[in-house]
Amino acid sequence: MQMSVSNASVHPVEAPPPAAAPAGAGTQAPRVRMEDIQGMPATLLGLALRFFQFFFAAVSLSVMASTNDFPSVSAFCHLVAATGLQSLSSLALATVDVYAIMVKRSLQNRRLVSLFAVGDGVTSTMTFAAACASAGITVLIDNDLNSCSANHCVQFETSTALAFISCLELPVVIVVNLMHL
Repeated sequence: MQMSVSNASVHPVEAPPPAAAPAGAGTQAPRVRMEDIQGMPATLLGLALRFFQFFFAAVSLSVMASTNDFPSVSAFCHLVAATGLQSLSSLALATVDVYAIMVKRSLQNRRLVSLFAVGDGVTSTMTFAAACASAGITVLIDNDLNSCSANHCVQFETSTALAFISCLELPVVIVVNLMHL
């Protein structure tokens, strides 16, 4: 017993001619998506910004973790945690950017770009707050207590400065992502 099965075929269809606008009605141009804005995900500038976020956060984390007395101050522990999260987040998003660039895909998905912007906002706020708290403790140790010689002030200051630098790229990335929505 044989069954007769038809094969699917695709027939090209020409687009219908544009309809004439009613008299007196203004004509609106069709909505067009913006091209990729440099700095948004899946662009070379976006990848560079992600790399610098990762680099400065990772170096800040390494410098602070290299001191043996950072666990004694909660602000420094917070800085280590925040820069660790910033490093992981930036590395993950840089990986997504590299993949998208390699396969020549544009990341214009509204939800994905919103997720990037929210994630950047959260990590930026945490890193900035931790850097501010660490800067306050560093100033206390150096200027008010004058006990910099007994502590690792240079490492504390370096780590705090690098955390602030890692926060500098984030507002640019957030604004570019939100502009694209």
